[in-house]
Amino acid sequence: MSNRLFQGIIHQMGDTIDRTIGVMDESSVIIACSELGRIGEVCESVSLDDLNGEDIVSADGYTFKAFGNRPRLEYVVFVGGTDPEAQKFARILAVSLNSIKQYYDEKYDRGNFIKNVILDNILPGDIYLKSHELHFNNEVSRVCMLIKITDKNDISAYDVLQNLFPDKNKDFIVSINETDIALVKEIKAHIDERDITKLANSIVDTLSGEFYTHCSVGIGTVVTNIKDLARSFKEAQVALEVGRVFDTEKAIVSYNHLGIARLIYQLPTTLCDMFLKEVFRKGSIDSLDHETLFTIQRFFENNLNVSETSRKLFVHRNTLVYRLEKIKKITGLDLREFEDAIVFKVALMVKRYLSSGADKL
Repeated sequence: MSNRLFQGIIHQMGDTIDRTIGVMDESSVIIACSELGRIGEVCESVSLDDLNGEDIVSADGYTFKAFGNRPRLEYVVFVGGTDPEAQKFARILAVSLNSIKQYYDEKYDRGNFIKNVILDNILPGDIYLKSHELHFNNEVSRVCMLIKITDKNDISAYDVLQNLFPDKNKDFIVSINETDIALVKEIKAHIDERDITKLANSIVDTLSGEFYTHCSVGIGTVVTNIKDLARSFKEAQVALEVGRVFDTEKAIVSYNHLGIARLIYQLPTTLCDMFLKEVFRKGSIDSLDHETLFTIQRFFENNLNVSETSRKLFVHRNTLVYRLEKIKKITGLDLREFEDAIVFKVALMVKRYLSSGADKL
């Protein structure tokens, strides 16, 4: 935001309001004032923290009101005096300056432009015109990550991420809502998928290890054109949602690694119901107890290897064979046969999807 724009408005308002008026930033530094000599001073009377949740604050003969875009307010307007008229002037100035700031952000702010692109709030034909106006490099490779805060404290995850990625010309932190934050990261030519996953892990580790804020990260695909950022963002959303249904223990979920889970997630629920009824004609999957389902899961994890699975389960090989025979008798599927195992694996995933009651994006 241009301080000179604020100063121009304050200068014009100063001719109408016969009081000292001005604006200070989040560091309590006066960036615009009707008394030019005060620009650059640090206001020790009130900070943005003092105005958190407060409409108007009066201190040391001045009235203060915060303004700016959520999730955090960025500026404070102040007016000389603590009388009702000073409060009225402060409110009028806050509304006026905030409207000017929003117009400025929409026209010149790259971060706001990126937010409109990933949320599909800008027409495809206008993307190139706007990017050219902002001198934005359209052909750089970028990836979109979606960070979902699952357990937070008083620390602002948005501020932490802003500090982790300080280069605001290349990397953009976008607040989507109270729990979701998007990261649009520029990717250099030598960076591969493993490096992107490491970066996502570092975000999770930093938030949880240093700030006790737990989160999960969805990773979209790398795109080489700015108009495709919306697709990468949607992929990150799908990755998180599919991960929530099928890989509940994973903090990092990449769209490229969703595999068959992505296919199942896109199927209509009516088709899933029909599939389960056809697969389990002989006996319902609900008739299998928890111990049996746990055995099946371990059998799949050990690549249908009976000896290795029995060792991991601490049971005799014959006991495991007996359990597999029991499953075959109930469902009609022999998990030792590759094709039957595939069908059963998909059926379990379909069952989990239906049980999750997931709402598709």
